[in-house]
Amino acid sequence: MIKISTSKYLNVSSYIVDEEYEDVRLDNCLISRLKNLPRSKIYSIIRKGEVRVNGSRSKPDRRLKKDDVIRIPPYRIEERNQNRASKSLTELLEERIIYNKNSVLILNKPEGLASHGGSGLKLGLIEAVRQIDDKFKNAQLVHRLDRGTSGCIVLSLKRSVLRTLNTEMREGRVEKKYLAIVGSKWPHKEIQITSNLKKNHLRSGERHVIETPDGKQSITKFKRLKSNQKVCLLECTLLTGRTHQIRVQVSNEGHPIIGDKKYGQVELNNFYSKRGIKRMLLHAKEINFPEIDIFCSAEEPLLFKEILSNDGT
Repeated sequence: MIKISTSKYLNVSSYIVDEEYEDVRLDNCLISRLKNLPRSKIYSIIRKGEVRVNGSRSKPDRRLKKDDVIRIPPYRIEERNQNRASKSLTELLEERIIYNKNSVLILNKPEGLASHGGSGLKLGLIEAVRQIDDKFKNAQLVHRLDRGTSGCIVLSLKRSVLRTLNTEMREGRVEKKYLAIVGSKWPHKEIQITSNLKKNHLRSGERHVIETPDGKQSITKFKRLKSNQKVCLLECTLLTGRTHQIRVQVSNEGHPIIGDKKYGQVELNNFYSKRGIKRMLLHAKEINFPEIDIFCSAEEPLLFKEILSNDGT
C-alpha cells in the first residue's frame, strides 16, 4: 500500500537543455527529471500547453536541442513510498536477462507484465528492474512491448547509450522479428503487408489503432512457419515500428492473434481460454542493431510449441 508522506507545491521553473538531454524527446526528458510527477500529469501539462519550449507549445515527441529553454508550470507533488517489487519478480527478471554489455540490458519479458507503471498499474518491468541491483537504478526503456507480449525488450543504463539506441530506431536501422499464432490457416507462405495506421486515444486513456488513409505507412513481412487446420505460426518482420502494427494487420486480414482482446475475435479467444490459454500469443523473437553490433534472441515460449502440436497436423 502506498502512503503519502508529504505534499508540496513547486513554483514555475525553467530548465536549459544540456548535452545529457540533447536530441531526447520532450516527454522523456520530463519523465526523467520530474520523478515524483505521474506520467499522466506530465502528458496532461504538455497537451494543455503549460509546458513551453523556447516560449512555444510543443508536442511530447519534440526532439530537444542543446540550450533549449523548457518552462515547467507550477505543480503539486506527492512524495510517496516507492512501490517495491516482490523478491520473486526481481529474481524472475534477473534470470531473464539475456544480454548485459556496454550499458545495454536486454531481457526476455514475461507476458502479463507491463513495460512501465501508470494508468492504474503501480509497478512495471522498468520499475522492477531498477530494484534488482543498484547498478540498474538508472535503467531506461529504449522501447516498449505490450503487456501481453513476451520477448526481447531493450533497456539502457546510461543516457548517452539511450540516445544512441534511440537514434538507431528512429533511423530505421533496427531489425525486429516477432512470432505470432493466429486463428485458422494463414493463406500466404510469404507476404508483405503495407497499411496506413493511425493511433487514437479513447476516453479511458487506452490506445486503439485503426487503418485509415491519413494514417502512417506501416510495413510488415509475414512468413508462415508452421500451420494446421486450427492455427498458424507466423514470423513477422517489422519494417516500420507503429503501435500495435502486427496485431492490427493480421486482424484486418481476418486472422487475429489468439488471445488478443483488443483486436481479436471473442469466440476464438473464448475457445482457447477454456483450454487454459490466457495470454496473447505474440512474442518478440529477435532484435538486431547491426550498425552497433548488438543482436539478441529470446527463446520461443513452450506454449507456442504445445498449441501447434496439440491441435494436430
